[in-house]
Amino acid sequence: MAKPISIEVWNPSGKYRVVSTKSMPGTRWIRLLTDQDCRVEICTEKKTILSVEDILALIGNRCDGVIGQASRELLVLTEDWGEVLFSALKRAGGSAFSNMAVGYNNVDVNAANKYGIAVGNTPGVLTETTAELAASLSLAAARRIVEADQFMRAGLYDGWLPHLFVGNLLKGQTVGVIGAGRIGSAYARMMHSSFFVISCSAYGQFLKENGEQPVTWKRAASMEDVLREADVISLHPVLDKTTYHLVNKERLAIMKKEAILVNASRGPVIDEAALVEHLKANPMFRVGLDVFEDEPFMKPGLAEQKNAVVVPHIASASKWTREGMATLAALNVLGKIKGYPLWGDPNRVEQFLDENSPVPAACPSIVNAKQLGI
Repeated sequence: MAKPISIEVWNPSGKYRVVSTKSMPGTRWIRLLTDQDCRVEICTEKKTILSVEDILALIGNRCDGVIGQASRELLVLTEDWGEVLFSALKRAGGSAFSNMAVGYNNVDVNAANKYGIAVGNTPGVLTETTAELAASLSLAAARRIVEADQFMRAGLYDGWLPHLFVGNLLKGQTVGVIGAGRIGSAYARMMHSSFFVISCSAYGQFLKENGEQPVTWKRAASMEDVLREADVISLHPVLDKTTYHLVNKERLAIMKKEAILVNASRGPVIDEAALVEHLKANPMFRVGLDVFEDEPFMKPGLAEQKNAVVVPHIASASKWTREGMATLAALNVLGKIKGYPLWGDPNRVEQFLDENSPVPAACPSIVNAKQLGI
């Protein structure tokens, strides 16, 4: 007999049953649901990710909506929302599912459409926090902060020396942005205003169409031009078949020997094995990574490279952002249950997050709204 799933229950007598497959930051999202007559059940299991069988047990015989977890393209760390789960949710009387994430690669949207299940996601809250993390990685790599911290903790510091942890000064340097959309633009703005970078080179399809253009851009003719010219390169592309291993052995070779490469976008846009070899061969080349090709694992040899700063996928890990993601996911589910219309712009969600203002009666972001006629 399968072990029962451990849950925490809020508002047990609520009319609507909403399940969250993980405990999420903050309590506002819970209040927003319980204030609208929802019984909220939160899975408190310590597993990194729940299996399909676990989620089926949570859905049970009656469930109006589910808040689930995804991690952008990292299917090994996401819930598998496809035919099995959507059919079960439909049988339980449900009509809504939302990832607490922007990405929904873990979702078979066609299966959701088949069963009339709305699929929500949480854009609009990650731009600044992701750009901040990319800027932080840039500075940490440039000034060798992680190396210096480890040096101090190991008790190796005997006093000031002229050559001790000499790094790169960012003032007056050129920043290259690959993928100049909202996050890439925000990163460039931060680097320009905070670190006094002279110029920004950009290459990406979003520069004119959707980019904020907060600084003076030099529009590069090719990505190779950006890689050759820039002292710091930050990657912000989408992940598809055209950007898989976008930064490979050949493109690493044309970068400056003391360049800094930052990736807080998608792990597989870098050929990680080639990167490890490049780091070994070029000790003055530095990298800052928030995402990895085979997450949660790193390619052999990467962890041993002192010229690599690596962090565990924390781009969205600010209190405001994570609580905002939880709020938006809950409101996606609530909105579908209540029959609310779709919000006009999923990237302009400030009204949903302002605790001092009434929450709009709308679904913040439903990716299959058109197919479902929402």
